[in-house]
Amino acid sequence: MTRHYDVAAIRRQFPVTERMLYLDSAHQTPLATSVRDALMRFYREGSETAGPKPVWLDRVEQVRARVAKLFNAQPSEIAFTKNTSEGMNIAANALPLAAGDNVLLVEGDHPNNAYAFLNLRRRGVEVRFVPISGATARAEMFAPHIDGRTRAISLSHVTFHAGHRFDLASIGALCAEKGLYFVVDAMQSTGVVPLDVTASGASLIGSGCHKGLLVPQGLGILYCRQDLGELQPAYMAMSSLADPPGDYIARADNMALKPGAGRFEIGNVNLPDIHALDAALSLIESVGVAAIEAHLQDLGDRLIEHIDALGIRLVGPRARADRSPHIYVLDLPAQDWADYLASRQVRVSPERDGIRVSFGLFNNAGDVDRFAQILTERGAMLPRARDVA
Repeated sequence: MTRHYDVAAIRRQFPVTERMLYLDSAHQTPLATSVRDALMRFYREGSETAGPKPVWLDRVEQVRARVAKLFNAQPSEIAFTKNTSEGMNIAANALPLAAGDNVLLVEGDHPNNAYAFLNLRRRGVEVRFVPISGATARAEMFAPHIDGRTRAISLSHVTFHAGHRFDLASIGALCAEKGLYFVVDAMQSTGVVPLDVTASGASLIGSGCHKGLLVPQGLGILYCRQDLGELQPAYMAMSSLADPPGDYIARADNMALKPGAGRFEIGNVNLPDIHALDAALSLIESVGVAAIEAHLQDLGDRLIEHIDALGIRLVGPRARADRSPHIYVLDLPAQDWADYLASRQVRVSPERDGIRVSFGLFNNAGDVDRFAQILTERGAMLPRARDVA
């Protein structure tokens, strides 16, 4: 038992912890046994009953409601997508942007957020990259770059490459004041950092489910604020319509869209992953996202103490208020250290500025101490900072 929840009990649901030191949840979380079992139940139903689709579709709506509760949203404000990139592209193409308009992005943020908007340059939309000033991004960082043709700001809640946590509330308030759309990539924060969509001021939020939401790749979530009826989908299907034709005959006089995020869904969703997400939400709710965040912050504090003692620099922000609880990039030569750590059964990710360590809700203090010992044992490979000195 830790200060926040029974980590040992959660850890028993993740057999990977018995096989390796898994510190790569910002890339992909391993399957919990309860999530695996939910997938197997789905496949067994499909095998034994030829697929009870009405039952499955009813479960989709139940899971939609659970996701909405997680975000403090309404179920009608939640659409299911394939991944974060699809969500960002839906958002970029839905905004009523015209030639000469501009959108502000954060320099160095995830490329798939940027490409969704850079693709609009063919329509004459300008993309402006704003450099990060300081440990985080706040409203004052964007204000000088806004002019009369600025229409939106888009950024990640948490950066994948160094674990910055951006101040959504202040940026959302700035967007409201200036009449701008606010688009958020929450891939790295969903299930790890509490996210209240109302408090954030976001217009649209996209996230995948294979990191903090603990399911396999192939399922995403898109939040669209209910009052944004002017947003138009780039694609349309029967499932996008407010009144789908019962006889399956398309009619030009019946194209009114669903009033919420459902307008952006274009047919069958990833049913296996929906079932997995149902089980994952049960696991997450049994702990609470705030407790997960607090536990991971404690692990981060412990990691920082170790690397300070070893003379290894932390690339991203150090303060709890500015950093993600689960992402820490160590200033070590990425490829050399990635190979060494893999040889010691440690899973991490090489990142643009070093080695990214990322915790999941199943990691514990012993994992951090073991990782520090493994770093210490590679004494011949000095930290990059010492080499430069």
